[in-house]
Order: sequence, then C-alpha cells, then structure tokens
Amino acid sequence: MSGRTGSFAAADLGATSGRVMVGRVGPGVLELAEAHRFPNVPVRLPDGLRWDALGLFQGILDGLRTAARSGPVDSVGVDTWAVDHGLLDADGALLGAPFHYRDARTDGVAEGVWERVGGAAELYRTTGLQHLPFNTVYQLAAAAGSAQLAAARTLLLMPDLFTYWLTGSVGAEETNASTTGLFDVGAGAWSTELLGRLGVDPGLLPALRAPGDPAGTLLPYVTEYTGLPAGTPVTAVASHDTASAVVAVPATGSGAGAGAVAFVSCGTWSLAGLELPGPVLTEEARAANFTNERGVDGTVRFLRNVMGLWLWEECRRTWEGRGHVVDLPVLLERAAQERPFRSLVDPDAPEFLAPGDMPGRIAAYCRRTGQPVPESPAAVLRCVLESLAVAHRRTLREAAGLSGRELRRIHLVGGGARNPLLCQWTADASGLPVTAGPVEATALGNVLVQARAAGLVGDLASVRRLVAGTQPLRHYEPQGDGSAWDRAAARFEPSPRNC
Repeated sequence: MSGRTGSFAAADLGATSGRVMVGRVGPGVLELAEAHRFPNVPVRLPDGLRWDALGLFQGILDGLRTAARSGPVDSVGVDTWAVDHGLLDADGALLGAPFHYRDARTDGVAEGVWERVGGAAELYRTTGLQHLPFNTVYQLAAAAGSAQLAAARTLLLMPDLFTYWLTGSVGAEETNASTTGLFDVGAGAWSTELLGRLGVDPGLLPALRAPGDPAGTLLPYVTEYTGLPAGTPVTAVASHDTASAVVAVPATGSGAGAGAVAFVSCGTWSLAGLELPGPVLTEEARAANFTNERGVDGTVRFLRNVMGLWLWEECRRTWEGRGHVVDLPVLLERAAQERPFRSLVDPDAPEFLAPGDMPGRIAAYCRRTGQPVPESPAAVLRCVLESLAVAHRRTLREAAGLSGRELRRIHLVGGGARNPLLCQWTADASGLPVTAGPVEATALGNVLVQARAAGLVGDLASVRRLVAGTQPLRHYEPQGDGSAWDRAAARFEPSPRNC
C-alpha cells in the first residue's frame, strides 16, 4: 500500500436525491465532503412513471465540475439503486427515459416468468434473488413485444448507464447485475440458461466488471465541461448502493467464528441482513423471501428488502403538500412520549409501495387490522419507527436462522443512523447492541473501493478498520422491557409473500 493520500469523486444517487461527494483517503485518513446535491424527482408520462436520467446525469456533471475546483481527483465512481435500466439502440443512443421501479406495469407479470423458467423455486435456485415485483427480469417480461425492446441492442443498469455516458465504455458491474434476476449467483455470471428460457438475447447484457475494475477514462466533452484532466479514470465501484454501504460497515471482528456482519442499510429502504462467504439457496430461504446479492471480494449480501423510511418520507411529503410544517426533531421528541405499540403496520404491505397519501394508507391499514388509527404526526411517526424496528428484528433473526449464524451486534448505516429513536428501538427490539453510522456509508464505500483500486488501502478488514477509526459512530445498548417487544412482534401482521 502507498503512504500517499488520494482524492476520489463518488457520484451517489439514491431514490430521492443524488450527490457528488469527494473523499480523501490515506494512512489514518478518511474524509468526505459534499460537492453538489440535486433532487431525484421521477416524471409521470402517459405510459408510466420514469426516471429523469438526463437531469440526473447533468447533476453528476455539475458535481464533478465543483469537485474539480477543490483540487485534483484521482478517479470517479458511480453507484445508484438497483434493477432499473436504460436500453440503447445500435448507435448507443438511449431509447427513452428508463422506467421507475414503482411503475405498475410489472403487476401480475411474475407468474408468467415462473412458468417459462420452471417455477419460482427454479428461478431462486439459480439467482438466489428475493421476489420483488419490479426485479429486472419482470421489467423485461413486461416490455416483451414493445418497439423499444425490439430496437434495443444493449441493456445498462443505471450506474452502468451513467458510467457509459462518462466514458463511452460499456460494462455491467456485478453487485448490481446480481439484482436483476438474470444472474447466476453461484457461478458469478449471467445465466445463459435463464436467458434462453426467457427469450432474452444474451448480447443485450454487457460483460461483467468487478468492484475495483477500470471502467474507462472521462470523455473529452466531460473533461471540457467539468475541468477534470484528460485521462481521469473512472473506476467500477460496488455500484449497487447497498453493496457500497456494506463496504463501509465498521465491523472490526464481528464476522469471526459462527458470527456474521449483521447490517441494516436504512434509508428509503431498509436492507437488513448478513454478509456471508456464499449464497444460501435453500427452499426455506426462498419461502422467507431472502435475497443473495453479490458484495465485494465475492461475498454475498444475504438480506431482505424492508420498506424503510419511505413510509415516513411519503407522510412528510403529503403533509407538506397540504401546507403543514413538518419539524422532524420536534416530532421525534413528541413521538417518544406517545403510547408504545399502540399501532403497528407491516412496512412491506403492498399498499405502501406506490407514492401517494401515506398517512391515509396507514390509517386504512390500522382500521383493517383492528388497531387504533394514529391521529397526530407524532403518533404516525411512532407507528412507523416501531414497525421498522420490529421488521429489523424479524428480518435479522430469520437471516441468522436460515444461514446458521449468530447475531452479536447490528450495524445500522445510512440516513436512518441519524434517527436516535429508530436506532434505540432497533436495539431494544432485537436485544442486541446497535452501532449507528456512518450516515454516509454508501458514498464512503464508493470512495474506498476507488482508493483500494489505487493501492491506498488493503483488504476489506483494513478498509473497515479505517472507517471505524475515523468516522463518528453512536452506540446503543438494549433498554427497557424486552418482553414488550416480544409481544409486539407476536401480534405483528406480516404481509403475504408472493413467491
């Protein structure tokens, strides 16, 4: 490893916002600064809900231009959410704005896919992928017969699309490829057998890249606009944002023996699970709807998606749209005084997936399940946070049982680490200590993979020691009556698993 310090630009795009962050990495040094932040607002068109891919790319360019003004940049990396993609024609031009995973066009599509591949169990044995109705495999099935798909010659997942526009180089980074339902998780390759059964042209999918692989250099128009030097490299990072976040989990020994690194990457979604050396492809894991997604160094993220702070974000958006002021710090204080466990919802209930009147949907759920309706914003917030804590407990305990691992500590990273009630209640519900932070885990993981490719840090264990030694973390011990959480979990109504 080099003793020098390097600077790396991370384009990190989430479901509601994007930003370009600049990280400095060196011996005992890990610093992160925001260069530019921009909104990610989907666009409703006559044919469905779409991402504003061009506006997002402009945000990346503006961020890189700001980053260039602050000093040299050794490389650039891009991470985004999973499953969504752009289609390119034979000239490499984008065929329309990419669909949003919350678009309803994939409703009811899965059953037809299962029939073609020999059943849901057969699909799971190959891909190890949790059933979500918007997985890429179902999006392609929904597009079958369309003029757009007929004209497509290349499919690029969102981070690969932005990397292509930066470099002109086509590739598919494997942590995000593993979320598509077209990837053989055991072999670490596209599944040609699945593609054949589904009638998908294998040529549509680019060659795979691993985190840390070179992805090209910035094109001349990018260097002219941003001011970054010609030849600035772009590095394939762990381009699925959760994979990047798990890189920055500050675990410094919890993976030894029968234990495993337990994490909750909490933002719009809560991705709760374990980092394992290989996939868990049992029928029990499939029935519990757990996913096996690639991480760095051939690891597997054995997890389940839980609808995370999306519920609260949509409540806030609804109230603010009605002219109400939503002051989260004040509401957190009030929520702490609300009656415990008065109302709980299953965050994964299908009625919570789409944008809309979330307070109304929570009220309807509570009426349907015979629970009191939370009347105030503070009561709604308590309902959401307690429900998420119970969901975190349930998911992590199932992950441990299915993988034969022992839970010793939970690492809660991402925006949810800022929420002291969620962190404390996750500790209380699980009966385990919670280490909260880093908040900017995804951007840090992006930067650290670039730094490792540049020879500035070593293996994954040393990366995590650097995070633990440099980033602000908070520790929460279980408190209160654990049996109350047991009773709450026992009456928690899980949504049906569609697999």
